[in-house]
Amino acid sequence: MASRNLKLARQAIEKLAENPDDTAQAIVAIAAMSGNSNERLFKRLKRSPRGQKILDERRDLYGILCDRERLLAMPKGSLGRTICEWFIRENLSAEGLAGASEAAAQQFPDRPMNLGEEAKVFGSRLLNLHDVFHVLTGYDRDMRGEIAVLAFTVPQTRNTGIAYLVWRSLKGNGWNSEPGRLIRQGFLRGLQAKWLIDQDWESLFEQPIDDVRERLGIGTPPVYEQLRSAAAPPLST
Repeated sequence: MASRNLKLARQAIEKLAENPDDTAQAIVAIAAMSGNSNERLFKRLKRSPRGQKILDERRDLYGILCDRERLLAMPKGSLGRTICEWFIRENLSAEGLAGASEAAAQQFPDRPMNLGEEAKVFGSRLLNLHDVFHVLTGYDRDMRGEIAVLAFTVPQTRNTGIAYLVWRSLKGNGWNSEPGRLIRQGFLRGLQAKWLIDQDWESLFEQPIDDVRERLGIGTPPVYEQLRSAAAPPLST
């Protein structure tokens, strides 16, 4: 199993090099190298009273993020509305991320599919927090922003697959390069922020995004020069 996962990871990384916007391959690479990272994170969430409540209530971030009418009805400048405006500008959607995750899952036919309800809630919430982190941190969906938000995610999740992709990018780009600076900054911000996995995002979506950033220790969004791939979807105007 370990050798097969390494092969999957290598293949996914090669495909990512050809198409940096192939989200499914990024998910495959991370999953193949994650080991028991998600199991450990799931146990940590269950130890949190707030986290266990999220699981008991079967909270569904995906449903909220798919409901653009609901998000756009939230106050201007709120986290939820800002996320929706980001989706529209970037031609992205929670449905697209879910589709990429489902496509990635096909590469792991030996993994059990009959997960318990709590595990399903956890998996869905963790996946959809990726886009929330993008908007909260101010790291956009360009190639530099993507690796920076993954660096931010490393101390939050301690996922070995994510950590490997971040380390690989830092090594390839150089410590003092623009991507290297963003990676180091993203990691430090993720380390200094409160633990975000068990936050009550359903209520936070209604709050001003700047207040949420301050409350959770996210810090001010950085200014950086974006680098978008040639195949990236065009921005909506």
